[in-house]
Amino acid sequence: MCDASLEQDKEFDLRMPLLLSGKKFRADLESFGCLAILIPLEGGAETRLLRRLRASGYKTQITSARGLGDPIVFLTQLHGIRPPHLGHQNVGRNGALGEVQQVIPQLNELLTEDKPLVLWLLEGQVLSKSELISINNLCKKEPRIKIVIEMGGARSIEWQPLDEFIKKD
Repeated sequence: MCDASLEQDKEFDLRMPLLLSGKKFRADLESFGCLAILIPLEGGAETRLLRRLRASGYKTQITSARGLGDPIVFLTQLHGIRPPHLGHQNVGRNGALGEVQQVIPQLNELLTEDKPLVLWLLEGQVLSKSELISINNLCKKEPRIKIVIEMGGARSIEWQPLDEFIKKD
């Protein structure tokens, strides 16, 4: 059992695509600012990379791209939202439209320090081309913000600059 199982385990370890140091990923993220990434659907790879980024001094935030609306306004500007409709409302008080509540930007508190920030967006395939371009421009305008957008699944981790991903589509 010992010799055969050890040989098999060594072979398995050599083929594991998810065991990566994260140095190349971090270097690409720092140089390009915004990356499109394909990740195995089993999960776990993003948390490994985020843990390695946190260990190298980044603040990290993971969120879904669904429901962002205008991503730049949602992430960086004070904006209003309307709460869900909860049945009968008083017509005299904001009748059909509902009350607008002001919400602070999602990245506002995270940018108070000088530490760089990585925002990891899940389900990025729902974003339009114009939204991807505006997110890419945000990374160029604010050098402390680095954004990783999951654009779908793959059998192993693959990433490319968001510029190249947008041009390819």
